[in-house]
Amino acid sequence: VQLQACGGGLVQPGGSLSLSCAASGIIFSLSDMSWYRQTPGKQRELVAGISSFGSTNYADSVKGRFTISRDNAKNSVYLQMNSLKPEDTAVYYCNSEFRRNHRAYWGQGTQVTVSS
Repeated sequence: VQLQACGGGLVQPGGSLSLSCAASGIIFSLSDMSWYRQTPGKQRELVAGISSFGSTNYADSVKGRFTISRDNAKNSVYLQMNSLKPEDTAVYYCNSEFRRNHRAYWGQGTQVTVSS
């Protein structure tokens, strides 16, 4: 199983970034996909999730600014991040959870830094 996340980088406040996560070795269409983030000394927190049916949920802190989407044909999940704030700075991780047995996998993380 591999979840390959990419798209992180350095962006100024108010800017945008798009993260992507390509999955292999899982039944992607039957997996709920999520993005989490973590900063040093803090617990990993859920940013956004999208179910295998396409329903979405977001952390209150990113509602209206971030959009999660998926492409089952490409086994990929995306996170469009707009109006970025310094507090969005974190390592962002892709997560998959197979609906049938709740087996979960993590990607390696991609750094997002929002700074002027």
